[in-house]
Amino acid sequence: MPADIVRYLTHPQVQIDPDVPVPQWGLSPIGRARTETVANASWLARTTQIVASGERKAIETAEIIAGSLGLMIEIREAMHENDRSATGFLKPAEFEEVADQFFAQPHLSVRGWERAIDAQARIIREAEAVLARNRPGDVLFVGHGAVGTLLFCHTAGQAIDRRHDQSAGGGHVFAFTRDGRKILHGWRRLEDISQRRPGEGDP
Repeated sequence: MPADIVRYLTHPQVQIDPDVPVPQWGLSPIGRARTETVANASWLARTTQIVASGERKAIETAEIIAGSLGLMIEIREAMHENDRSATGFLKPAEFEEVADQFFAQPHLSVRGWERAIDAQARIIREAEAVLARNRPGDVLFVGHGAVGTLLFCHTAGQAIDRRHDQSAGGGHVFAFTRDGRKILHGWRRLEDISQRRPGEGDP
């Protein structure tokens, strides 16, 4: 019997609207199309649980995949992205500067953002609560880039560092074994995932 795999998928491109709170942004047509193209991918075939952040873009991503697999999604509000409500929407260049500081100074609140160490503790707690059920089959978490990277750093035994972040555009996946929490591969675009089982991937 193949070993069970845990995957963390970040939502792909969103419809940016400075007048709408970021957690309420939905997928853009590109983001939706990207998700639809992989909803029936073979690497998702053994998925038995889909767990999403409560943010709209994550829910929409999860619902597309769940619909193809005939599964219900579970929403866990505490899987949300790092809390950036203190600044609200930031233009891309400014956002990247603050995000760099967020990862570089994990014990500090940068411009009122949630500290990286707190966001990391939160996403670890949420993931472990789901995995503690020990239900058979693969698990798909659907969430966000920053907290996903923080979960990757923890699982890989790495210090918090933005060099472990996904590349631009979202819609990336990393995977690890449920047993032993061994990283199978780092961030890959969802279109580039192949049906690899434990021991066949790369860090």
